[in-house]
Amino acid sequence: MNRRNFVRKKEDFVCGVCGAEVKGDGYTDHCNVCLWGKHVDRDVPGDRASDCGGLMRPMGVVQEKGRLRIDYICEKCGHKFKVRRGKNDDTERLVELAAGYFRR
Repeated sequence: MNRRNFVRKKEDFVCGVCGAEVKGDGYTDHCNVCLWGKHVDRDVPGDRASDCGGLMRPMGVVQEKGRLRIDYICEKCGHKFKVRRGKNDDTERLVELAAGYFRR
């Protein structure tokens, strides 16, 4: 049976790109320092059902329904998706990412 709703998982991890130690809050799915993540979810956020494990490169920032979302692409399989910005995400990095996104 495939779930359609978010699955909350509290997990701490070390970023595979910058090495930052990230404290998970149950909604954390990427590094709050460099904004990179790991492709671990398949159908819904938190399901941890993907066997890909590739690094997720942040491509840009968009505002949807009053919330900032980060566009990602998996460097290994090419899967694209968006996630909400984290409450502890580096604001300067988000601004840099947004500026690059809107220059395209």
